[in-house]
Amino acid sequence: MKNDLKHRTLLFANSIIDMVELLPNITSAKVIINQIVRSATSVGANYRAVNRARSDKEFISKLNIVLEESDETLYWLELIYLRNWLPSETLLPLISEANELTAIFVSSLKTVKVRM
Repeated sequence: MKNDLKHRTLLFANSIIDMVELLPNITSAKVIINQIVRSATSVGANYRAVNRARSDKEFISKLNIVLEESDETLYWLELIYLRNWLPSETLLPLISEANELTAIFVSSLKTVKVRM
């Protein structure tokens, strides 16, 4: 499952990059584009670090970063949706994936914390 999630976070970042190319060329969208690309790509990049954690404490610390970035990405997606900058058919699958990834990270954190 670890490699599946590693690949899934990579595909998620790629989908976000594809999506931002469709956003309007206006000042406020440019700011959000910068933010969402940073947070979405950080999910996968930091998840790779989670897989190299040497202890449960390090795992929790690194996974908390992944969770924060995933939740931040969800925030930006919701804001884009609220602004009606893209059709819901484009955004809803990304929002769904961001929610699912966030739920997976929360569940993983709970599992490890119980083990400690």
